Amino acid sequence: MVLSRGWALFLVGVGGWTWVIWPRFAVAIWHDPRAWAGGVVGEGTPTGFLWIHVLLIGASLAIGSAVGVLGARGWRAARRAPGR
Repeated sequence: MVLSRGWALFLVGVGGWTWVIWPRFAVAIWHDPRAWAGGVVGEGTPTGFLWIHVLLIGASLAIGSAVGVLGARGWRAARRAPGR
């Protein structure tokens, strides 16, 4: 199957967007007092709030990376497709 160039570009954009948004969200979660048992950023043990967000962010980055790679591969395949 060969993706159209438009869909391939969309997938690359989604992958890029993922890497723009989620690291910024990770910083916000890290600086949230609810992420730490002591209520002070970086002090005390990490709470479930932090761990669940770490899992969410990690999964989102992995999925976004996979989507971006598929989009890039689709873009290259569309360029090589016969009749173009």
